[in-house]
Amino acid sequence: MLRTLLSPRLMGLHLLTIGVLVAFILLGRWQLGVFQDSGKPHAATDPGPVAVGTLAQVGPQLNGELVGRKVTAEGVYEAGRQLLVADRRADVDAPGGNVSRDRGYWVLTPLRLDDGTLMPVVRGWVAKADDPAVSAVPQGKVTVAGRLRPQQGTDSVQRRAEGLPAGQVQTVSTGELVNLWSGQQVRTGFVVAQPASGSLTQVKVEPPVVGGTLTWRNLAYAANWWIFAGFAVFMWFHFVRDAVRTDRDRAKSPEMALEG
Repeated sequence: MLRTLLSPRLMGLHLLTIGVLVAFILLGRWQLGVFQDSGKPHAATDPGPVAVGTLAQVGPQLNGELVGRKVTAEGVYEAGRQLLVADRRADVDAPGGNVSRDRGYWVLTPLRLDDGTLMPVVRGWVAKADDPAVSAVPQGKVTVAGRLRPQQGTDSVQRRAEGLPAGQVQTVSTGELVNLWSGQQVRTGFVVAQPASGSLTQVKVEPPVVGGTLTWRNLAYAANWWIFAGFAVFMWFHFVRDAVRTDRDRAKSPEMALEG
């Protein structure tokens, strides 16, 4: 049997089968990778900046398609209403709350637009609450450029058990800001300024993304390649078995003739 398995004709079959198996398995993995990547969020079109008032309204929630859009806002900062968003890193997508405790602060300042509404603006980030850059709020009318972000739920982070000092919040929640800035009309969401204001550190914010759509066709292609690989193994086994049987029968034939 071993002599048959190592014969030149079967050695060629072994090598061919190995090559086919490697090729089919790799092709299946490639199609599986395409399928997995299709479900991942990816960058959407990034239109030019528009006035923030056309996207962020008073009351209604921010449409998901608007998240990350470039916006501009003209108005006057109200330094007296400024807040610090505690336990934050210089990345808008980084987790907040106790996970990032004492990692820094977003400087959140309301910008009063020409129509009298307030637009929350994250002007930048500081490592310490007493950083002099916090109080350096631009005076007079300013034009702010940045990206629009949705409001954050008050329960979206694990809060400090002992609470926060006055003038600090854990999230940028429109409902909470309406209570803190009583008597004011607050637009939903917030703007992350780009570039940051003054000497504040820029808070990283990503452009718009859209959710992926799984391409099940590629998963079927992957399965097909692996089925082909299994069929190649079956055919290899079939040919090897027949070759072994044939050689075995040939070896037995002379002995049977002598006995006759």
